[in-house]
Order: sequence, then structure tokens, then C-alpha cells
Amino acid sequence: FVIILSLSSDKDKGDSYFDKPSLIVMMRGNINGGGSRQRSAMSSVDFYRRVPKDLTEATTLGAMMSVCAMIVMGVLFFAETMAFARTRVMTEIALDDNSDPLVQLNFNISLHALPCDFVSVDVWDVLGTNKQNVTKNVEKWQLDENGSRRAFSGRNREVREVKHEEHAETLEELHEDGVHAPALDEEQFKVFLDKYDMAFINFYAPWCVWCQRLHPTWEKFAEEVEDTDMPVGVANVDCVAQANVCREQSILAFPCLRWYENGEYKGPDYKLDRTVNALVGHATRKLDASKKYHNWKDDKKASSQPRPMYSKPENPGCQVSGSLMVNRVPGNFHIEAKSVNHNLNSAMTNLTHTVNHLSFGAMGRDPSRQVTRALKQVPEALQQFKPLDDKLFTTYKFHQAYHHYIKVVSTHLNLGSGSSNLPTLYQFLEQSQIVYYEEVNVPEARFSYDLSPMSVIVEKEGRKWYDYLTSLCAIIGGTFTTLGLIDATLYKVFKPKKL
Repeated sequence: FVIILSLSSDKDKGDSYFDKPSLIVMMRGNINGGGSRQRSAMSSVDFYRRVPKDLTEATTLGAMMSVCAMIVMGVLFFAETMAFARTRVMTEIALDDNSDPLVQLNFNISLHALPCDFVSVDVWDVLGTNKQNVTKNVEKWQLDENGSRRAFSGRNREVREVKHEEHAETLEELHEDGVHAPALDEEQFKVFLDKYDMAFINFYAPWCVWCQRLHPTWEKFAEEVEDTDMPVGVANVDCVAQANVCREQSILAFPCLRWYENGEYKGPDYKLDRTVNALVGHATRKLDASKKYHNWKDDKKASSQPRPMYSKPENPGCQVSGSLMVNRVPGNFHIEAKSVNHNLNSAMTNLTHTVNHLSFGAMGRDPSRQVTRALKQVPEALQQFKPLDDKLFTTYKFHQAYHHYIKVVSTHLNLGSGSSNLPTLYQFLEQSQIVYYEEVNVPEARFSYDLSPMSVIVEKEGRKWYDYLTSLCAIIGGTFTTLGLIDATLYKVFKPKKL
């Protein structure tokens, strides 16, 4: 560099030669000339140009805004980091690709006014399946008046058909020497029970096929009782003509052979073979168990003791539970009052029931540990696997029953590692309503189901790392800019005015 300081004057105006100094800077040569040009070019695109410090001014308001900015950025940074660390459960709807032809149906239902002997589980679907009285993988428990289990009634047990006796004589021919088993009306029924300490009554309906087959046997049994001088009264009650009597005695099925002692019913009802010898044997055992009539035969010693007769107590209710493999098509399973040895009295069939458990698939009442662990990550709103559990459905009138309509949706859980081994679960929605029956039809508790062609996929969704970084930059930049604008506005408002 060459620096020349010159003093010049304007002679025409009389100024001194050194009145106006001038500075002449001359640059010769090229000292780092290329680097300077490069730096100059780079500086032209500088977004973050520096302001000299002595051109800035620190204020108390700015300091307060800076502290607020740091606090806001810190809180937002913490909240964003926590949100990034968490995952949320998302759902989507897709076509169900499940190719299994069958699905497991699990049930546990308590019927509070229907004995186990008359409980039948039937299955029907649109493919033509029609299974009556399914017993495989089905067990029954007798219930007491409080709905608690009292006695085991069997598992996979078929109901035994009782034996009937055929007679050459018709009922009219047997009545030629007199009626040994009289028909009672409402008034005669009470008188008959007062007359006989031990009474054996046949409650029947004229339209009942089993009752028609029993009539000759019952008449011969009554004749045998008279011939052997048994202290037992044998009679008939027509439940069509004497409906009030049968309603008071809660006759559920025909024929109903019921034993009375001192005017009181002694259950359970007789349900063994319907032959003369079987009926005589039952009456003999009842007398042998009586303190008063245990020595009714002349050949018995007066000092003999009554022999107790063991019999299961009569139970008004039944709990039926198990699992069914049903086709993946619309269908239903229903619980009906039915018997292979009786005709049911539709006027007395009460299907009040409690659904202790109902589910589809491998869920069951007690799911596996793997399923339980997976469901802990799923919100309660997405766990409609057993919405009917522990619900009571009461019918207050005869000739009616609850029907349940169920829409089943397959559910697949994709919740990270290990979820690939989870079985397909089934959620369902239900609608229950009372259905009224004609007097001649026996009500049934029906559970109709239909599987949806769509499935629900439940999966975890986390945030991407670049989404997290973008949010952090937005927090820092947005907070800095917003509070900077506020600071500038407040500064202009509160800046002292110059005089």
C-alpha cells in the first residue's frame, strides 16, 4: 500500500496551499487478492450477519423476555421429548384375511328357573348345520335358589331314555273293573292329599305322547298298590282341565310324577323307567324311608328302623358352560327347554338367565398370559371382547324370552416384537331384546351371531426422529421470534420520549 498525503490550495481564491489536505490511497500489487474476492463472495450470502456490539443496547425488558424465552423453550423441549419417547395405539380397518373355517365360541350361562335335565344347547347356521342337544365339551351344574352351584350334573353326558312298558290291554279295558287312579280336580286334589299321608300323583296333558304311553302303566301300578295294600294314594291330574293346580305346583314338563308326604311335595320328581315294577320299587323305597310306614308289610318286624333314601335335592336352576366350534358364517346357538322323555309345558317355561361369560376365539374367560400382557397396552375402549359378561336378563311373564344379536369383528394386535404369535381376537357388539312366543311354542334363549368381513388392526405408532428434530427447531425459532416481536413492541411503547 502507498499512502500519499497532499496539501493543496486554490490560488485563485487566495487560499493557502495547505488549507485542504487530501488523502490519496494507492494500492499496488495483489496481496492475497484471490482470497479476498472469495471471502467477499461468501460474505454476500451470510444470513447471520453480525451487528457490532457497541451498536446494541441491553435493557431490563430484554433481559426479562430472554428469561421467559428460555423458560418457554425448556418447558416445550421437555414436553416434546416426552411425547417423542411415548408411543400411541392406533387402529385401522381392513378386509379380514382370516381363512380359518371355524371359530371357537365360549359360553357360561346360568338359567335360574330351568332344571339341568331340561336344558338343551342347540346350534344352527346358514350352511345347514343343525345340531340338537350338543353335549361335547359342555358341562352342567345344578344351582340352588341363590344361583350358587350345588351339585355337578355331568359333562358330555347324554340324557338316558327311560323304558316304557307296553300292555295288551287298552286304558278302557283296564277301567272295566273300576278306576284305580282317579282324576282329580282342584278341590279333590287338596282333599286327596289330606286323605293320604303318602300320595303319588301323575300330572299329565292329554296331547302329550309320553303321557298317553304312561296311562295304562299308571293304571296297572295303581291296581298293584291296591292289591298289595300299600298305604299310598295314586291319582291323576289333567293339567289342561286343571291349569290352576298345575300352575300352583309349577309343573314344567309332562308327565310329571310327583311324590307327596303329609300334603307336602317331596322332591325330586320321579324320572326313572316307566314300568310297573320300577314304579312299585320307587313307592316301596319311599315307604321304607318313612318313620311311620317303614314297617307297613306284615312280614317286617316292628322293631326295624326306617332306611333313609338318598336322592339328590331338587334344584330350580342350572349353569351350563363349555365351548363350541362353529362355522364362520351367520348362525345362532340357543338354550331351550327340551327333553327326550317329556313334553315341555310352554306355559311354565321361564328362561331368566345370567350371562356369566360369552366370548369368541382364544380369548376365553381366563386368557393366556401372552394375551393378557398384550391387552395391557390396549385402551379399554378397544377391548370389547366380552361385553355381555355378568349381565342378568329377567323375564317377568311366560311365553317370552330374551334374544341376543351379536356382530363379531376380528381383531389383530400388532404391538411390536412377540405380537406375531398372538392369536386372532374377536370383539363384538350386542343388542338384546325380548321376543314373545305363541302359547304352543316353548321359548328359547337365543344368541344369534354374524361375523363381519372387516377386521380391526391395532398397532403401536411412534414418532420419527426427523419429526422430533423439526419440532425442536420450530420450538426454538418460534419462541425466539415471537418473544422478540413482543419485546420490540413493548420497547417502542415504553421507550422514553426525547424532548
